[in-house]
Order: sequence, then C-alpha cells, then structure tokens
Amino acid sequence: MSTSGTAAEGTTGQEPRVGTTTPSDVGGDFDDRFRPVVEAFADTVAEPAQGGAALSVWHRGVEVVHVWRGTADARDGRAWEARTPAVLFSSTKGLASLTVAWLAEQGRIDLESPVAKYWPEFAVHGKDALTVGDLLAHRAGLFAPDDDVELDEVLDSRAFAARLAAQKPRWTPGEAHLYHAVTWGPLVREVVLRATGQELPALFKELTGLPSPADLTLQATDAEIARVAHISVSPAYQAVNARMTEMLAGDEGALRFLTTGGAFPLGFVTAQGGVNDARVQKAGLVSAGGIGTASELARVWSSVVTPTQGRRLLSERGTALLTRQRSSGPGAFDAGNPGPFHRWGAGVQLSSEALPLLTEESFGHDGAGGQAGFADPRHGIGFGYLTNRMEPVSTVPRIVSALKSVLGNEADG
Repeated sequence: MSTSGTAAEGTTGQEPRVGTTTPSDVGGDFDDRFRPVVEAFADTVAEPAQGGAALSVWHRGVEVVHVWRGTADARDGRAWEARTPAVLFSSTKGLASLTVAWLAEQGRIDLESPVAKYWPEFAVHGKDALTVGDLLAHRAGLFAPDDDVELDEVLDSRAFAARLAAQKPRWTPGEAHLYHAVTWGPLVREVVLRATGQELPALFKELTGLPSPADLTLQATDAEIARVAHISVSPAYQAVNARMTEMLAGDEGALRFLTTGGAFPLGFVTAQGGVNDARVQKAGLVSAGGIGTASELARVWSSVVTPTQGRRLLSERGTALLTRQRSSGPGAFDAGNPGPFHRWGAGVQLSSEALPLLTEESFGHDGAGGQAGFADPRHGIGFGYLTNRMEPVSTVPRIVSALKSVLGNEADG
C-alpha cells in the first residue's frame, strides 16, 4: 500500500489529537490517506476481549485498507488475524446474486423468464408467472414455511426448496415484496441448479477463481470452518431478542417468519447453535452462513466494478442486470410503517435511506450483526466489513461516512 502506515502506529509523527489516533491493538496496514476510515473502524470494536472485526477497502483495484482488531474467539482468547474468516450472515446473498447475474449475462439463465421455465413443479398456487428476477427481489411470497420445521430439513436445500415450492404464496407473486431472510437461498439455489445443472456455491467459486480451501465461500469445508471466528452476542442484542420474544408470544406466524419455522433461534445465534453451528456453515444455504475474510469479500466486490488483480467479474451488461431496481418502498405487511425502506435489485441491496452506502450507485448486501460487502462504481470501491460480535445496531454507517469524507468529490476515472 503506497504511503502506508501500520495500524499500530497510532500517530503520523505529529502531536496526536484526542479521538483521532489509531489504537495500538489494531493490526494490519493502510494507505495513510484513509486513516480516518481506520479510526472509525477501530471505534466499532467496543470490547476487544469479547469480539473483533476486520475491514478491507479496495480503491480502483488496490487494497488501501486491511485492518483488524479484537478477539476471534472469546472462549479461548484467540486473537483476530489477517486471514481470520467470519460468518457472513446475509452478506452471502450478495455474492450469490453476483453469480446469478454472471449466469444471466452469459445467457445461461434469464431473469425475466418464469421460475417455472426451469422448475415446473414451482408453477402451483398462482406462482407460474413469477420471474427469476422477482424471486431474487423477495417478491415470491414464500418468506417462511407454513409449518414448524427442524433445522436438518432447512439445511437439506433441495428438500426445503421443494417444500416451499408446494406452498401457497402469502400474496399474488410479483405484486408485493418482503425480505425472505432464509428461504431465499434454497429457492434461488434450486433455480440455478435446474437452469445450469450446477450448484450455486460451486459456480461462485468458478466465477471468482478462488482456491480451495478459500478465504471466501458460500459452502464451507471442515478446513475453512476450523479457522472461523466464533460469534458472541452483546448484552444489548440479548435484550432486544428478549423483548422481541415477549412481544411476539402467541404470534405463531411472526415467530415462524423470524425463526424459519423454529429451525433457528430468534436472533439466529446461540453459543453453539444457529449460525455458530458447523452444519449451517457447511450446508450452502446461500441466503446466509457463508464464511470469508474481509479482504476477500472486498476484493470480490471491487472486481465487480473495476479490474482487480487482473479480473473483472461482470460486464457492464451484467452489472445493469444486477442493479436494476425491482423492489422498493413498503413491504407486504408494512401498512402504517413510515420507513425508511430498502431498495432491491436482482438480489442485491441498492443504496437507500434504510441502507445508505457510499453513493447512490453503490450496491451490495449487509448482514445481521453488522456485516457488509458492497461495490461503488463511481469511486471504484470494494468494501468488506465483518464482525463476530452481534449488536442490535450496525456500526458500518460510521465507517462509510468516514470513507465518504476521505473520497470527497473525487472525479470519476
């Protein structure tokens, strides 16, 4: 990194200013121009002994920030390191969507064709006209199973997808939207398998050229899981889930939605369960559960919008297919909700009031607890932030705000 400083320096040789020095326990390095971004990152790790985080920023194909801080596993004190992978949560959806867009630009799948063209069994209960693009944009009305299910059934992607395909949707497919937190993955994975004869996690690896074992994967192996950061839960996050449990007592429909029919705990994490469960990380859910490093996550997003290490993953046409707005505004059950609301392309989140990214052209996907990966074509940015400490409010906006200030009115180029 040119003009770089080590993250442990803490000063630039001048008299340090209160609140603007980098803590000595931040590892990694960075281009000194981006020091405010690193300082904002360091502040997101409030209790380094209880959890950690990593940040990578690539600018016009060059990694200008790669830093980490805190603990990868609070149970034994294992420190976060350069190649520590973390669970991506729903940031996995963004990577899966990149893969589908890549297939679409090759003509191997058509986003405007009905899902039933590839998956005839899907065409029941009025779902025959739902397009692949609508499915990606959370418009299927299949956001939860109709009945309670066991975790093993959800992790059997094809069996769970078949169960969902046989269901009656909660609205006329394509006419409304609501986030399909877990069901999205098995449904999209099945469509891709039917269209191409290949599994989506394998196609993602083909697209990115990642080695095995990889530093970014939609379906982890035992070797990759052995290095993954263990997720811990903050008291604030626990309190939110406790209040939610109390509020939803007796509301089976809402609980089924928030827990995928009881397969996951409310909040998606327990000490050994939920996404801490190795079975979830190995299942290739595609909607969540992928693992990776911040550096590799940011590199992949960078390579979507600018040549990065000799690779450009999508053409302009592929990016346009990915980012055309398909869902926005109030969701299916948001009557009376003032927002703000998300905007969706073909599976990726577009910058919105609910998720303000670097510019209006930015796109990517966040994840529960504070994960985020996105690209920005205006500035040629690939961004990856990962943490293993579940908090109720994302700390990513403060990092993005610092990045926006550093880049300022940088000209396109």
